[in-house]
Parts: sequence; structure tokens; C-alpha cells
Amino acid sequence: MIVRSASHLSIDATTRQTFNAGMKRILSALLLLTLAAPALGQNLDKGIQAYEQGDYATALKEIRPLAEQGDALAQHNLGVMYDFGVGVLQDYGEAVKWYRLAAEQGVTNAQYNLGVMYKSGKGVLQDYAEAVKWWRLAAGQGFADAQYNLGGAYSDGRGVTQDYVEAGKWWRLAAAQGFASAQHNLGTAYYKGNGVRQDFVEAVKWYRLAAEQGLAPAQTQLGVMYEVGDGVSQDFVEAGKWYRLAAEQGDASAQAKLGVAYRRGKGVLQDFVEAVKWWRLAAKQGDASAQNNLGVMYAVGDGVTQDFVESGKWYRMAAAQGFAPAQSKLGGMYYVGEGVPEDHVRAHMWLNLAAAQGHKKAIELRPVIAENMTSSQIAEAQRLAREWMAAFKKAPK
Repeated sequence: MIVRSASHLSIDATTRQTFNAGMKRILSALLLLTLAAPALGQNLDKGIQAYEQGDYATALKEIRPLAEQGDALAQHNLGVMYDFGVGVLQDYGEAVKWYRLAAEQGVTNAQYNLGVMYKSGKGVLQDYAEAVKWWRLAAGQGFADAQYNLGGAYSDGRGVTQDYVEAGKWWRLAAAQGFASAQHNLGTAYYKGNGVRQDFVEAVKWYRLAAEQGLAPAQTQLGVMYEVGDGVSQDFVEAGKWYRLAAEQGDASAQAKLGVAYRRGKGVLQDFVEAVKWWRLAAKQGDASAQNNLGVMYAVGDGVTQDFVESGKWYRMAAAQGFAPAQSKLGGMYYVGEGVPEDHVRAHMWLNLAAAQGHKKAIELRPVIAENMTSSQIAEAQRLAREWMAAFKKAPK
């Protein structure tokens, strides 16, 4: 069954599939569709065999005539070739044309893929309602990928009125077929109480099913459940186990949480060097909490050689994302000139931004700094804070 990369809607947008994985399933889909319709004859068989062998010219030669004669499965397969640019120049418009012809004849994969094209605006004007229309047709035939995407559409309110109950209904159908991302999202629905009664035990059940299939976001969330003891007995060792599995797959949130475990010695032997290792990996992916924690380690010299300049660098990166603890620490560094030039205006600006988010230390330190500033300096700091906040709100997230 064909699944397009980056096609899935999700609660937390962390369940995207890679292009290579998608391509493997494309080939599988072509084979499955052929086996499901032996009446297509040897021409389509030859086309599939040629495709497998990398002889795309022959594959196209065998598949195109069947598609032009109105064979739905050949139309779908030709759409795939245009969609991914295999054996032909990539052409989303042509892909949509052939997907539509197949979809109108009831080919489930084509209905799903046509919905994806409308969702992404590839080869057609972006139209979420039209995407939902085609996903609903495929979902009604039991196609798990379409059920998953339809659930996402209802969760996000794209193309339909937002409806968490309806989202849960479609995710449950996909989850029952073993679709890991649907299992994860259903777990999150139970965790948050969206469309269902909040139930941590049920959340753990679905997170575990997805986690055992190797889905990193589910592994991370299952680790959280063990760490805090929601739906399971609190177990730091078990939490660390799931964090590590996700972290080793590159999940930034899990890497950040594993770093915390090593920093505090919860579920693992305390190891500042190991904490720094995992925080660095997460920080390089843009995780603000990891950037802040890495700044702390450089400031105090735990797991690394003390380096205030390096500390300021990581605080600055987290502060730029609006992370209040880092803004407060960066303000403190500007106040005393540690790792950065002493600058009370900049110090006040960053503390003002952190204080606006309710950060207690920033609220306490801001008036202390203001006592050593002129009225014009305070006005300048406040202006800079307003400008920073305005730019931050406009920036794409």
C-alpha cells in the first residue's frame, strides 16, 4: 500500500515517514496491486518485473498503454511513477491526473494519494476539504493510512469542523490494524482527554503498542509515563530504557530527557559527561531546553571544561526561541559581563522578556539592575524588548 512521505497529519507532527521508507512501500504497492488483479495479464506483470529490476523504460512501456486503455490499477501505478519521478520526469500534475482516473474507479491507494496531493498542494491547488473527501472514500474501504489522515484532519480542524471524538474514531480504526502513528495519537487523546475520557492506563496501552513497533515519539511518551508514574508505577529505569530507544533514533525530546536523567542520576548512574553528550545532540536539533541545559553545564563546568563564552552561546540559542530560563540566565550574564560584554541595557531586555513569561528569578533581578540604570537606558531596554517580542511573534514557528 502506498504511503507518501510527509503526508500524515498528527497531534504533535512527529510522525513523519522518510522518503526511502516510502519508496520501499511504493514498490510493495505496485506488486500487491498486480497480484490482486491477475486479469490484467502479462503486460502489467512485465512492467512490474521491469520496475523491480530498475528497467523503468520497459516498465513505462508496459504500464502506460494499459492506463490509457482505462485500466484502473495501471492508472494508479503510472501516477506513482510520475509522483516520485521514477522512469519519467517528476510531474505532480500528471500524477494527479492518473491518480484521479484510478480513484474515480474506486482504487483505494489512488484515493488516498489523491487526497495527499490536495493536502500538500502538489499538482493541484491546496484544498483540505478535497483531501478529506478522498481520504474518507479510502478510509471507508478500510485503508489504515487514510483512516489515520482523516483522524488528523478532524483533530486539526482542516477540511472539516474540528471534532476530537471523530478523530478518535478514525485513529482507533487505524490503530486496530496496527498503524503505529495512529496508536500513538490515540494514546495522546487518552492522555489529554481529547474526545475521550482522560485515562492514563489506556494512554499507556496505546503508547506501548506504538513504542514496541519502534515509533520514537511513542517511546518518548511512554518514558514520560514511567518517569512521572501516570498509568503505570513510577520507574525511572524503565523510563530511561524508553528514552534511550527513542534518543538513539534521533528524537530530540528523548535525547533532552535522557540528558536530564544522567544529570540527576535517575534510572541511570549519574554521569555529567553522558548528560552533555545527549543534550548536545538535542541542542543541535534545536531543542531549547537542551540548549539551556548545555549552557548551564558550560557555566558550572560539569562534564565539560568551564567556558562562559560557550555557555552564553547556548543560552542565546535557547533565548532566541523564547525559552524563559535561558533568557533570564543570558540577562544575568550581561549584567555581570560573564562570557559577554557587560551591558545593562541588554541585561534588562532579556530579563524583561523572561519576566513577561512569569520567570521568578528574572522578576527579582530586573529591578536590581534597573537601580543602576538611567531612565533613558531603561527606556531603550524596554524598546528593544518590545521589538524583539514583535519580531518573535511574526516569525514562522
